Amino acid sequence: MTRPEEPSITSIVKQQIGILATFVILFWGIQIINVSGLSCLVGNAGVVGRCPTRLIGTCNLIRFGIIPHNFIGLRGVLFAPFIHGGFGHLIANTIPFIVLGWLVMLQETRDFWIVTAFTMIIGGLGTWVFGMPCSFHIGASILIYGYLGFLLFRGYYERNLMSILLSIVVFSLYGGVIWGVLPTQPGVSWQGHLFGFIGGIIAAKYIGKARRALRD
Repeated sequence: MTRPEEPSITSIVKQQIGILATFVILFWGIQIINVSGLSCLVGNAGVVGRCPTRLIGTCNLIRFGIIPHNFIGLRGVLFAPFIHGGFGHLIANTIPFIVLGWLVMLQETRDFWIVTAFTMIIGGLGTWVFGMPCSFHIGASILIYGYLGFLLFRGYYERNLMSILLSIVVFSLYGGVIWGVLPTQPGVSWQGHLFGFIGGIIAAKYIGKARRALRD
């Protein structure tokens, strides 16, 4: 019985580029729809529970973000990372998303999906519980901070040379960003950053424990 052929490095890299490109295309496509007026096709402004969406503009897709303490606002757990407040916000998130997202999948591509799921669920629910009522939380930064948390702590939990070196490199490049988990800048969802970061750490513990079990 022959063993299945291992995928080549080229095919793995192509797959990883395809995954990241798909996310970036979604980010930019949704933002273009948001500013073009096509977002009105999914409904116009009114109220979301007791929160007036007219405060953010007619048909603005920001209303699909995380709205704390609001049952409808729970949909933002899935939608919020793909919605941005403007092209400046989107541009600021695109490069770190690509860099950190690729580093997450550097050892295994499936790590990206696991960390993304942990970050969206834990980060989103944490923001929904602890955010201010009638605030709108959006942006891929919730994922970026999740990837950052994962990369910084994977060395501790996996305890192999590659993971430790990667944690050191990421800290040297992005360590200063950690301060974004604190409420230091008005209008920035520090709750999304904080709980996204925590989600990434929990993902690192989950994956690290599984990897160590395979080695033992």
